[in-house]
Amino acid sequence: MASTLQSVRGIEYYEAAWAKAVASVSADIRWVRYAYSLLKDSENYLPKNDPETIAFWRKVSTYALKIVLYMAEHGKNTSELGSLFWKLHLFRAPWDFESYMFYMERNRAKDKRFYEPRRKTLRIVAHELQNLEDGKYKFLGVSLPPRVGKSTICIFFISWIMGKRPNSHNAMSGHSGILADGFYSEALNLILSEEYTFSEIFPHVKLQKKSADKKEINLDKPDRFATLTCRGIDGTWTGSVDISADGYLYVDDLVRDRTESLSPMRLENRYQDYLNVLVDRKNDGSRELMVGTRWNVIDPLGRVKEQFKGNPLYKFIEIPALNEQNESNFDYDYGKGFSTQYFLEVKARLDNNEWMAKFQQKPYVREGLLFPPDELRYYNGILPEGDSRVVSAVDVAWGGGDSLSMPVGREYENGDVYIFAWVHNKGKKEETLPLVTGQIMNNEIRQIRFEGNNGGELYRKYVDERLREHGYKCSTSDRKAPTRMAKMEKIVAYSGDIKRRFVFLEEEKWDDEYRSAMEELNMFVTVGKNEHDDSPDALTQLDMFIENPNAGIPTMIIHSPI
Repeated sequence: MASTLQSVRGIEYYEAAWAKAVASVSADIRWVRYAYSLLKDSENYLPKNDPETIAFWRKVSTYALKIVLYMAEHGKNTSELGSLFWKLHLFRAPWDFESYMFYMERNRAKDKRFYEPRRKTLRIVAHELQNLEDGKYKFLGVSLPPRVGKSTICIFFISWIMGKRPNSHNAMSGHSGILADGFYSEALNLILSEEYTFSEIFPHVKLQKKSADKKEINLDKPDRFATLTCRGIDGTWTGSVDISADGYLYVDDLVRDRTESLSPMRLENRYQDYLNVLVDRKNDGSRELMVGTRWNVIDPLGRVKEQFKGNPLYKFIEIPALNEQNESNFDYDYGKGFSTQYFLEVKARLDNNEWMAKFQQKPYVREGLLFPPDELRYYNGILPEGDSRVVSAVDVAWGGGDSLSMPVGREYENGDVYIFAWVHNKGKKEETLPLVTGQIMNNEIRQIRFEGNNGGELYRKYVDERLREHGYKCSTSDRKAPTRMAKMEKIVAYSGDIKRRFVFLEEEKWDDEYRSAMEELNMFVTVGKNEHDDSPDALTQLDMFIENPNAGIPTMIIHSPI
């Protein structure tokens, strides 16, 4: 009888029932009731761990939750609606990480909850953690500023994995045993405290054994290796820790402090310990979660990122303290987190390298900086009087990670060039073309050069077409740039001229793109690799253009039809 029902009520049966309901039942509380009853009924017949089943459950429950939230926002909040909201999250919690966090904190006061007040930012992290568990990645790196919740959300994640697979072997590690003690206490609290609802979500998962001395938690069946072992990287791992094929290695804050971050030898030793102590415990198929505040380009997270750059199985999230509008990303609800003013005050106290690394997640090498901020000239946004002309050059990019960079300056008779505007945009040509042509016309630029490499000649022709459409007269030219090695030599050769002649806006006057260009300029190094060199390259091209405006191929002159 059971097998007959199983065959009758397969995924096709429930998909058809759902489609019929969507077509015939109005989107109100009756529909939510039906959706929930359909989901609960399907639990009896569909294989619970099957991807097709999960996809169906996610589709129906997501739709139902949207209706619940819509009704609540429009004043139809009832006790039944609230009950259905929590029932849907409880249904989803064993396979949906965000629902797990919501339901785990159901009994906590809203202002005491961890996830809900921080969701507007941390939902990005929750989404990628879900992708990690769904097998889209084998490694996830998370870089956030200090004390914004990155460790706590990851401990929630590990507790979820423990409930889903209580017989898996997982390990959490950090720079010290003290850090591991905190991991152990938090994970145990999530599982055992009545403040949380772990036992409701995973009613059949019981604590089998815990050891405060060994920092081990074992669930379900007795096992030589615990469901979770928390241990500092300097602790005992060989023979006592195993990370199963369905388990996780969670590494959090391997770099101890600023002193350690400034020592290349200590960072190298820490990276080798990570490989030979922690990674060595993984079995084939184990996944990895590495979390931390960035300190240095050669910290462990940076080393992994560089090694697996471009590998789709390795994902890295980097959320800076301040966004492109110079506003806090972590100003959470209920007074939690950090305001824009707080971060600006921190920034004013720190040196630029530490600010960019710890808070903006953009570490750079101090040695070999070619354009450090304190070696550049600045002005308050008010241009000097006197004879001058507007000059500009364009380092062309078509999207895909690089930025089209177009500094716009006013050159005076004494040779000073005041950079008063800057297009620095990672968009495709459809986005950058209006910006470039707008700067040319608005600033009455009559002569401009484009880098000829990377399709620059074609891009120049697109600009010419736009200018012709507007009847604007401008002389444009393009010039091929040298090889990459020669490009570095060229930037270095003109760096002294740039620092001596070019005058930049004070930071308070920067818009988003000007800020991005200046940050890239300040982090450019002559030793090691540069992730991007678009802004220093554009300035160099501008300086070369000013020095010899007629170099390159003959210019193309666009005449006004008037």
